Amino acid sequence: MFPKNKIDKIFFTAAVFLALLTLLTNAYAHAEEKEFRLDESIASASINYTLAASAIISILVLISIFYKQKTEAMKWALFILILIPIIFTTAYIAGSTIYLNLISETKGPVHWHADFEIWNCGKQVDVIDPTDLANRVGSPVLHEHGDNRIHIEGVVVKKSDFDLHSFFEQIGSLTAIRAVVRTQHGFAEMKNGDLCNRKEGKLQVFLYRIINADETRKTGFVYEQVKLVDFEEYVISPYSLVPPGDCLIIEFDGEKNETKKMCGTYEIAINKGDMRRAG
Repeated sequence: MFPKNKIDKIFFTAAVFLALLTLLTNAYAHAEEKEFRLDESIASASINYTLAASAIISILVLISIFYKQKTEAMKWALFILILIPIIFTTAYIAGSTIYLNLISETKGPVHWHADFEIWNCGKQVDVIDPTDLANRVGSPVLHEHGDNRIHIEGVVVKKSDFDLHSFFEQIGSLTAIRAVVRTQHGFAEMKNGDLCNRKEGKLQVFLYRIINADETRKTGFVYEQVKLVDFEEYVISPYSLVPPGDCLIIEFDGEKNETKKMCGTYEIAINKGDMRRAG
């Protein structure tokens, strides 16, 4: 039976709210089983602690507003109980941020980009567009904005956690012989041995990279194209702008040594005279 007393109503409502909050956080934590990553674990814990602290503070504020017969001791108790979750949550978020920066291979947050294109038997594959308020497909640190660009934005604890395989986990999946990409019309699959234009197709990755990015730009960028062997393990070059950031062409077609496909940013730089091929 729903309580009639005002204070009982507050506690009843608070209990229901906390129960729902617990269900939501558990669902969030277990919605998808993935390989453990410290940065994602800390980010998830920060969200859960913030939600729990907000719930506790809201309940205590309601009690302080509606319960009129408060003694001085009760007022102080309410004040301290409100202060504790604020201090704890703030300390955890600040401390974990400092800790991640100290142990990260990059010694702090980064902002790296690389352009990419996916081609399936001569037809370009359009990755699914973001639909949430964050306007991204993927995690806060590793994602795509519907712009054919890999974004690594945040603390990189281990660079190997942000290889091409990890990026494809955000938009589908990738192995040495098979790629699956989420699109607006379902999943596009490319697998070694499947027919492509009546010939046996192979999943291949070609990399355009700048080889003089750390030198003066007076003579323009010099680039080369290489075919990646262990492409799943490739981590993009550490640049914010493209170029000098990488251009990756993921192509399912007959086996070849190089591709004629190229990212638009590289084509523009070439046409402007800002970039030339090595050799």
